[in-house]
Amino acid sequence: MQVLYLNYPPSPDGLEQATFGDFAITTSYKPDQPAPVAECLAADGIISGSANHDVGDVNQYPNCKIIVRMGVGYDNLDSVAWAARGVPVCNVPDYGTSEVADHAVSLMLTLARGTHYYATRLAADPVGNWGWAPGAPLMRRLRGQTFGIVGLGRIGMAAARRAHGFDMDIIFYDPHLPNGVELGVGYRRARSMAELMAASDAVSLHAPLSDETRHVINAESLSHARDNLILINTARGPLVDIDALHDALKSNRIAGAALDVLPSEPPVPLHPLFAALQAGEPWIKDRLLLTPHAAFYSPPANLDIRRKAAEVVLYYLRDGRLTNCVNGHLLRKNT
Repeated sequence: MQVLYLNYPPSPDGLEQATFGDFAITTSYKPDQPAPVAECLAADGIISGSANHDVGDVNQYPNCKIIVRMGVGYDNLDSVAWAARGVPVCNVPDYGTSEVADHAVSLMLTLARGTHYYATRLAADPVGNWGWAPGAPLMRRLRGQTFGIVGLGRIGMAAARRAHGFDMDIIFYDPHLPNGVELGVGYRRARSMAELMAASDAVSLHAPLSDETRHVINAESLSHARDNLILINTARGPLVDIDALHDALKSNRIAGAALDVLPSEPPVPLHPLFAALQAGEPWIKDRLLLTPHAAFYSPPANLDIRRKAAEVVLYYLRDGRLTNCVNGHLLRKNT
């Protein structure tokens, strides 16, 4: 068997090949490094390591029996086209749940408790800037505030548990969950984005990217927000309309935002929102945090995602056991 890693550099420790053992030979190619035609033709399985690069036309891989996105999001893979070929598209949904939930809540804490604000001031002048005043612009008491969640899946639930640990009330919006879930988890349910935004002091996004969720944060949803809202996105960049976020922040419609994911990564060309942040413009200073799509990362999580992606392919090709399939409904429709 041959397994082709695309958009993924060769690993120095050999974990991928070690996971497959003698069952399959693995080869890896970076995003800017096209795989040889012969290897594309021969590949029994494909693992894509990037959320921002696709793998090209499915017909390049006539022997492929399974394709796995090494990560949670799989919107960069054409699930419909692969299903038409009878090929399952899979992901790795369980590798960084704790890390992303930790990151989302820590971004909120950073703004709400002013840790980055104080650290930056003291780095500039440890003596002259010593003292709590003037306070960070988004400083607040978290106890009794409301933490809103868009998408109460694995990561959304983990984030909710962490926010609840700070004595915050929890409200969620997830139209795909059946009635009664709110009774089981003990959290309040919003029936619309408008209701969620109007009720929340912080909103954290944990939904997959789809036609339904693209720009779920837009001018309309932001128009319902409280003026003290902190928006957090550790899910998928296009969930947020950056133009609308720029306008909401500049007009003080909301208080702040923290983004780990962007519609374009890195943000080229530089959007006016990020240009203002880089220039230190007063209206955005200490109200916007950026991290470089790092919420998923820790050394253990990195090992998990690599091993689990390989195991999905191994179990299917060797044992016929399909796990984490995201286009199963399309496969059934085509049979």
